[in-house]
Amino acid sequence: IINFDAHFDLREADQASSGTPFRQIAQWCEQAGIAFHYLCYGISRLGNTPALFARAQELGVRFRLDTDIAAASLADLAQELQQQLAAATHVYLTIDLDVLPAEKAPGVSAPAAYGMALEKVEYLVRIVKDCGKLVAADIAECNPSHDRDGLTAKVAARLAHTLLQPH
Repeated sequence: IINFDAHFDLREADQASSGTPFRQIAQWCEQAGIAFHYLCYGISRLGNTPALFARAQELGVRFRLDTDIAAASLADLAQELQQQLAAATHVYLTIDLDVLPAEKAPGVSAPAAYGMALEKVEYLVRIVKDCGKLVAADIAECNPSHDRDGLTAKVAARLAHTLLQPH
């Protein structure tokens, strides 16, 4: 699983929510005896509790903070991602629009004060798309009631186009 998201979405809760899907997948993997491989780009230090960072560590989650990504070059990010992809058999990609700065994606439930630059998200999404191992992808968290001028929907459409355009 490769997730672009400001949040781990590893919360423990009695009822499923947008904060629990990867915890649910980790639990399913454990019950099925399957390794849980989860890589998350754009994690916000301030958007996740210390308990979520501890759970991520316990589950072996690999992640890059939004601030680290801002300082990293595209070449370094690409090389790191390609190494992760080389070890994978299949890839599920999910893009939570709250990974983007609020000025690019205001129409989300939890707008990011910092976020990950759209050009870096697009670049890395292209690498995943072109790796030949992508089996499923989704774009999540577009909230029209918060989306001024349809900007977030336009960004989502741009990312969908990136995913769907031929090589």
